[in-house]
Amino acid sequence: MGDDQSQTTSRLEHNAANRFHDGERNMLRLGMPKGSLETPTLDLFRRAGFGVTLSSRSYFPQIDDDEISCTMFRAQEMARYVEDGVVDVGITGHDWVIETGADVVEVAEMTYSKATSRPARWVLAVPAESSVRELEQLEGGVIATELVRTTREFFEARGVDVRVEFSWGATEVKARIIDAIVDVTETGSSLRANNLRVIAEVLESTPRLIANRDAWSDPDRREKIEAINTLLQGAISATSKVGLKLNTPRSSLQDVLAIIGKFGEHAPTISPLIDDSWVALEIVLDEREEREMIPELRRAGASGLVSYPLNKVIS
Repeated sequence: MGDDQSQTTSRLEHNAANRFHDGERNMLRLGMPKGSLETPTLDLFRRAGFGVTLSSRSYFPQIDDDEISCTMFRAQEMARYVEDGVVDVGITGHDWVIETGADVVEVAEMTYSKATSRPARWVLAVPAESSVRELEQLEGGVIATELVRTTREFFEARGVDVRVEFSWGATEVKARIIDAIVDVTETGSSLRANNLRVIAEVLESTPRLIANRDAWSDPDRREKIEAINTLLQGAISATSKVGLKLNTPRSSLQDVLAIIGKFGEHAPTISPLIDDSWVALEIVLDEREEREMIPELRRAGASGLVSYPLNKVIS
């Protein structure tokens, strides 16, 4: 990020902090991440039942909940703003909580991201053609990364003396200019595209819902934070699940239940039909199980199978 853009962002964030303190003290102040997590976070809130809109270049999403006010901050700075009480609660990566050393409450892990549901991995990487195979070979070298503090502590804990420099972006390119990089990856596609080889994993991270300690200690705000978390977790759980309805003759019910049980501890809802010789079943299952289960259910005598997507699954 260039200096002008960084200064503009800082001014916007400063104005956001003043806006919260001056006009919305009685509302739960929610921070949403700007950047790579922005789109999936907005989508997650919508799937959780919140009407969220964000106009172009705005830092202030509108949400259809009179008890919540929103602003957006870079994920890298979210933990610091939550710790300082600029916002009561926010979403950021566990990596940035560790990197900033912020004293916040990690309310819950949020297993969603910009690419996959897998954790993001900060890895130490060198060019594929590099002779470096072990950490010790980087002694006296230079490492470029955005995760400066965590990387420095990683090497110090292993007794390897390196100089860690902050990278403003395009970190993969710098692997061939200096000794090594520490960069974040989810799928590994960027590392492969740049022909880089991983030497070690520095940190694994997933998004977290974090809260200011004073806000978490306040019963009213904590209740609201927990309610938001329940809805978000329900939306996350529903991402990989489907609902399945089916009818089966009572004579085939035990065979059908055996098939359902084979795929896990599913507890179907069973309802009588007008024709007493038939029953209706409804279950929630993983989407991956559905394609294997449906043909077996059909062969066991089930009919009228209807599969449908889910918005939220709350246990």
